[in-house]
Amino acid sequence: MIDQTELQAILAPIAAGRATVRVEGTRASIILDVTGLPDAAQDALEADLRAAASVPGIEGVRVARTAQRVTRRIIAVASGKGGVGKSTVSANLAIALSRAGRKVGLVDADIYGPSQPRLMGVEGRKPAAHDKKLVPLATAFGVPMLSMGGLVEEGQAIAWRGPMAAGALTQLVDANWGAADTLVLDLPPGTGDVQLTMIQKHRPTGAVIVSTPQDLALIDATRAIDLFAKAGIPIIGLVENMAGYACPHCGEISDPFGTGGAEAAATRLGIPFLGRIPLDIAIRAASDAGTPPAAGNGAEAAAFAEVAGKVNAWLETQKG
Repeated sequence: MIDQTELQAILAPIAAGRATVRVEGTRASIILDVTGLPDAAQDALEADLRAAASVPGIEGVRVARTAQRVTRRIIAVASGKGGVGKSTVSANLAIALSRAGRKVGLVDADIYGPSQPRLMGVEGRKPAAHDKKLVPLATAFGVPMLSMGGLVEEGQAIAWRGPMAAGALTQLVDANWGAADTLVLDLPPGTGDVQLTMIQKHRPTGAVIVSTPQDLALIDATRAIDLFAKAGIPIIGLVENMAGYACPHCGEISDPFGTGGAEAAATRLGIPFLGRIPLDIAIRAASDAGTPPAAGNGAEAAAFAEVAGKVNAWLETQKG
């Protein structure tokens, strides 16, 4: 007759630390930790364990699945106005955080103007649902994502009033995110219904504000900062996007939107400055092609990695 220690040793190479075994007479009980595993992987692992446990002396195998609750942090990426590259920053921040070792999911919460399906190379794909929850789309960059753009027909206008938009946001955030411990939320511009719902129902751990260097964008960014401050949401920092353009022919740097404005504003407001992202044709081309530059190894990837490093360091200081 096989004992508990022997059966545990047989199953160990398959279970990879996820299974605890008990043997009572000729029956084996396996407690299987499935935290973070997709349903198909859970089923496959259970089947493998059952087969491996069917050895002489064992006449019955019982498997009980358990899962630990994942503590999920939400990073809201916001801007006071449109056109500052907030969605591009969101996508590349999510990828850069993933490359830094975090288990990241991306939520395109820009309900009325979703652009993440194109940025992340999943245009035309629709998410499935399981147990009344959406299942995020897998991407080529290791960052699962959900977007309103995946729930409506391409090019269809989303003419919804506030409550419907708020309900859509809840479906996206409360999806089956599996092992993801950090969600990056690409918010719509401004300070409207979606932002208020997010603050009230899905309270972010912190907010990243995106602005260009120009004065008008900074004025609007200040309003976004004020919204989060009044709600008691910490500001992780300010990103200056479209900061400087290098001529591809002569290499001369020009500043069509000004320079240093966001860093000066961060200093004035007493919030961290997270870094500058250049105005670069390579970023535009890669984004349109669904291959975010943060997934590569060029100078553009380094700029996003610097921002992600500071965000990651901030997250490490937070408890819970």
